Amino acid sequence: MMDHFKEDIVSPRAKVLSNVLYVLCWVFIVLFGGYALMMLQVVMLQFSVTALVTVLMAAAFAVLLFFLKDNLKVEYEYTFTNGSLDFAKVFRQAKRKELGSMNVKNVSACGHVAGDSFRRYLAMKDVEKKNWFANRDGNLFYFYYVKESKKHMIIIEPSEEMVEMIRQYPVSYTHLRAHETS
Repeated sequence: MMDHFKEDIVSPRAKVLSNVLYVLCWVFIVLFGGYALMMLQVVMLQFSVTALVTVLMAAAFAVLLFFLKDNLKVEYEYTFTNGSLDFAKVFRQAKRKELGSMNVKNVSACGHVAGDSFRRYLAMKDVEKKNWFANRDGNLFYFYYVKESKKHMIIIEPSEEMVEMIRQYPVSYTHLRAHETS
C-alpha cells in the first residue's frame, strides 16, 4: 500500500499590507520605547505621578506591540499522512505553534464552506469553531466532529490535491461531492 502524504503551507495573498503594518509596529515599538526612556529620566530628576504613569503606559504599548507584531506574519501548515491531519501556525517563517491533530475517520462531516451543509453545521448550537486559514476568499474546507460530547468545527484552506487525498479515506458522514466547490 502506498503512503498518502501531502503538506500545504498557506500564506496570505495580501502581503503588502501585512509588511507595512509589521514595519509600522517596529517604528512604534522604537518610538514608545524611546519616549518611555526619556520620560524615565524626567521621573528620576523630578518625581511626578503623571510622568510615572506616562512612562508605564509608553513602555506597556512598546511591549504589547513587540508581542503582537508576529501575528502580522502568519502562515498555516497542514500535513496529511495516511488519514491523519496535523495543523500548525507558523510565525515569521521561524516560530511554529502546533494547533492540533485529527484523524479523518473521526470526522462526522466535511466539505467546502460554499456548500449548504457548512451553514447547517455552523448554525448548530455550541459549536466551537477554529479558523485556521490565511485568506477569507480562499478555497475553504471544513471538518465537523464531536469529541468528548463537545461539537467542533475546523476551517482550513487546503489545496485541491490534499482534498483529493482526504476523499480517499472513509468519513462516517461526508459532504465531499465536487458540486459543493462552487
